[in-house]
Amino acid sequence: MKDEDRRSVVTSGAEITPIGELPPVGVVPPRMHAQVVRPHRYGDPAAAFQPEVVDTPRIGPGEVLIAVMAAGINYNNVWAARGYPVDQVAVRQKRGEPEDFHVGGSDAAGIVYAVGDGVAGIEIGQHVVIHPGVWDADDPWIARGKDPMIAPSAKIWGYDTNYGAFGQFARVQAHQVMPKAEHLSWAAAAAPTLVGTTAYRMLHGWAGNTVQEGDLVLVWGGSGGLGTQASQLVRAAGARAVAVVSDDERGEYAMKYGAIGYINRRDYNHWGVPPLVDDKAGQKEWSAGARAFGKKLWEIAGGREDPAIVFEHPGGATIPTSIFLCQAGGMVVICAGTTGFDAMVDLRYHWTRQKRLQGSHGTNDEQAYAYNDLIRAGTIDPVVGRTIPFSDIPGAHAAMGRGEDVFGNAAVLIGASEPGQGRA
Repeated sequence: MKDEDRRSVVTSGAEITPIGELPPVGVVPPRMHAQVVRPHRYGDPAAAFQPEVVDTPRIGPGEVLIAVMAAGINYNNVWAARGYPVDQVAVRQKRGEPEDFHVGGSDAAGIVYAVGDGVAGIEIGQHVVIHPGVWDADDPWIARGKDPMIAPSAKIWGYDTNYGAFGQFARVQAHQVMPKAEHLSWAAAAAPTLVGTTAYRMLHGWAGNTVQEGDLVLVWGGSGGLGTQASQLVRAAGARAVAVVSDDERGEYAMKYGAIGYINRRDYNHWGVPPLVDDKAGQKEWSAGARAFGKKLWEIAGGREDPAIVFEHPGGATIPTSIFLCQAGGMVVICAGTTGFDAMVDLRYHWTRQKRLQGSHGTNDEQAYAYNDLIRAGTIDPVVGRTIPFSDIPGAHAAMGRGEDVFGNAAVLIGASEPGQGRA
């Protein structure tokens, strides 16, 4: 298709298409339905998200327009809906972007409807999934051959950027576009990519502490979307995952998806910031709780073995235990702070045993494609806990923010009308 034809398709077609339907491939309506967050609604996601009709985004050089068939729900848009810890609309307006709203969503499966100048290897009509790592191609950091996801320009699509998966059409960078697994429905293909690529980077992205055959890995939140992807990736590497959950039902669910056992965190009460070092009585009590937790881990592992990797995302409530339990020379790797951003590390257990506390964020192309290859091969299950309609996006984020949505990943139907659509 010539460049002038590519540009024309983004301004043609009927005014708008209903949710659950598609215009002809390559014909893009000028307006679209979206679940929209605006600053004056920041707070509870149930009220912050509202269905609106907005202009369909236009694409520029190196960009691709996707008709979103299904999307996934992630915690980052709980934060976006609250406007905390970052007011994303304000940040983008400071960069010069004119929109006073946020269309979020960092997971999508869909169909290519338009491609911008300079895009090669992507054709209108292709069935694709989108990974969430975006950056500026001319960033000097990247030009020096360094990891794009650590570049100053790196962002998470659909959180740091506008026009994510919660609209009928999404604007993405061409390098984000990956082939959809043919055996999966639109919903199943859409659900896991952000958490799966995040987990892949956490486990495979940090040289010197990548998951190895035989390793023991402690996985917090083992029944959720991130945890079920992590446990499967651990198993695929020939290692062993032990899940941390909040009840036995969730523990059994985690074991369906790769965990060799589970620990119920409600059996222990030493969570949060521990007493200061000079509080001997408090330290003794806290250490007893942490050691009891560790003994349960040994019981599941079948011996006095500490985890080579602790897979973290709760943060404030759990980091002290994670550092305490991690084996000498091992790594605690963290991608979020869902229980709080203020975490305490007892440096006695950190420097003398030479442990690593590693932050991990997003994905680069190499990691995303490696994860997607595992999905396409059927090695990793997307673990779709439930599929919801477009209208339930606000409530799903509110439930996730309350910690209620803990069984696998949630998928949202947008262009698809039925959960099973999309399998080849």
